[in-house]
Amino acid sequence: MTNNEVSDFFKNSGKFLLNVAVDNVIFGYHEKELKVLLQQPYTLDKWTVTGGYIQRSESIEEAAARVAHMRTGLKGLFLEQFRSFGNPQRVKDSGFTARHISEVTGYEISEDSWIFDYFVSVAFYTLTEFSKVKIEKAEFEADCRWWPVNELPPMMFDHELIIKEALKALRLHIAHYPIGYELLEEKFTLPEIHSLYETILAKPLDDRNFTKKLLATGIIIKLNEKRQISGHRPPYLYKFNKEKYDEGLKSGVELVF
Repeated sequence: MTNNEVSDFFKNSGKFLLNVAVDNVIFGYHEKELKVLLQQPYTLDKWTVTGGYIQRSESIEEAAARVAHMRTGLKGLFLEQFRSFGNPQRVKDSGFTARHISEVTGYEISEDSWIFDYFVSVAFYTLTEFSKVKIEKAEFEADCRWWPVNELPPMMFDHELIIKEALKALRLHIAHYPIGYELLEEKFTLPEIHSLYETILAKPLDDRNFTKKLLATGIIIKLNEKRQISGHRPPYLYKFNKEKYDEGLKSGVELVF
């Protein structure tokens, strides 16, 4: 950004909506661990979920999709709006002041800049296959990377609460919708999808009951392929039946374990 562009941003040149933003909790699954993509503003040693301001030319959903694409390099990701967050104190932080930001960035910022006003956040969670993500940090970020949901760094504002509520929503939805297509590779074994569900739900699931229920929906298909594993009997591979999967997302399925 040029100095003029930075100045326009902090003064709000009319490009963004005032007092409302999107926060996007991007989940990925890797090595039997659920992870969340976090960003670190230059001004702080704290982290936030990925998010941003809403352009006047876009819908809330388009803003959330834009944020997801900017951070992951992927389009068409699964997006689910789960809550909004708002109270006058939620954007208060010792590092988020005009003086501190000016000291760190070198840009002079007015204390009455629109970014310090009371903002309501419309929150989404996003699911993506970990291996496909190419992380891109934004202009004013020091870092952007994955963190295990159970080992979060110091969080800014109310973003730890946002992650907890996103995880709560994900656990509720995974019991009634066939979430998983976005988190696993195209071909997977039954133990791998079983482990995914146990990780998200944070509880053990009976192997036979889980498999029986999942297969009964027709959402996954057994392939005539096996994965070669050294020293073990090769397990069959499965993939999602995209047509059945899409139907399940629209109407819901009985997947309560």
